[in-house]
Amino acid sequence: MAIAADLTGRLRAALDREGALALFRGAVQHESVTGNEANFVAYLQDKMHGLGLTGLQTAEFLPGRPNIWAERKGAGQGKRLLFIGHTDTVHVDGWREHWAGTEREDPFGAAVIDNAVWGRGSGDLKAGISASLAALSLLDRAGIRLAGDVAFAFVGDEESGQPGTGVSAGIKHFVSRIEAGEVERPDFTVYVEPTRLSVYPAQIGFFIADITITGKSAYFGVPELGKDALRASHAAMTALWKHSDAIAARAEHKLVGRSFLLITGLTGGGYIAVPERCSLSLIRKLLPGESLDVAAADIEKTVRDAITDPEIQVEFAYPAGRDHALGGTAAEIDETAREVRMLSAEMAAALAGRGMVEGAPFWSEQPFFVNRLGIPAVYCAPGDIRNCHTYEEHVDVEEYLAGVVGFAAFMARYCGVIE
Repeated sequence: MAIAADLTGRLRAALDREGALALFRGAVQHESVTGNEANFVAYLQDKMHGLGLTGLQTAEFLPGRPNIWAERKGAGQGKRLLFIGHTDTVHVDGWREHWAGTEREDPFGAAVIDNAVWGRGSGDLKAGISASLAALSLLDRAGIRLAGDVAFAFVGDEESGQPGTGVSAGIKHFVSRIEAGEVERPDFTVYVEPTRLSVYPAQIGFFIADITITGKSAYFGVPELGKDALRASHAAMTALWKHSDAIAARAEHKLVGRSFLLITGLTGGGYIAVPERCSLSLIRKLLPGESLDVAAADIEKTVRDAITDPEIQVEFAYPAGRDHALGGTAAEIDETAREVRMLSAEMAAALAGRGMVEGAPFWSEQPFFVNRLGIPAVYCAPGDIRNCHTYEEHVDVEEYLAGVVGFAAFMARYCGVIE
């Protein structure tokens, strides 16, 4: 069946605003700080069952920490579309104290203030998860039957910050099932990280390096007997900042900008003594096409060349391995691809001024599809990454509802519809 030109108008007319908003607020109200994903998964299981999804499964990627996935099989020949997002949120330390005595005090209260839903996880990324499920419900209300399949998968352990967590254990478990043939491969994937309804076909890569510089302590009156780790750290930082300028000058990516490194921490020193040990931490931004292995080797060489005293020891550690042992790779797909243009157009139709094609200034789990599985993927969802992980986390209600309409329209356009 041909899809009517006024699809967006038809979907808007059928939208159950209160029901879609209730789904979103209920998601925020189910606390799921990394490690406690099961609380939110139980909520999702109930809602996904209510949508009549088939193949509904949960499986633990770590003890007590489940993923969940299911699908709506199409009634004809059409493409398979996957919506995926992470169920965990960052911590709420200090939230209640910051908002004490206000409507925002409960980080999981999902208060609606100034036509926005407030709370931890509202933007990152329960608005996206809720909008994708509400979009399928909207198609049902509008009487639109899909030819292709729409699948949903919600995984844990994306966020970092909690001890022993944040290594993408959930998505590693899920993509391994795709590789094993236990879960059907999608033709296209939308990862519902917050983008303000823009479409992100490219994202940065990153790694974190912890550098330990060890010299030899000595009493301050006889510094010549020591090896000053703090002085060596100064030399290393000077060289690293110069290296950052050099890599930034190499190239600029149209969507994600330039590479650089940022020194994020320096600790060490001595008490009335030559400092024996210092530790540096840095994060390196990478562009699509840059190798993590090469970039890490360049940083190690830069530091070792800057510290000329052979008696000062330097050690490197990379604590944030994701889809790579050292960190997370950058990824991109063709920004002019039909699917990208289609999703962009539907979001622009759903809300004026949205649907821009941009690059992700963050790392999330798109590379597991693009780089590991060879499946095209983008980010797109309601919410603004700039207020996520902060006390200001919130999502505009109208943007969220536009996301529901936009996702529903994209499902229909991409998967096709039947009589």
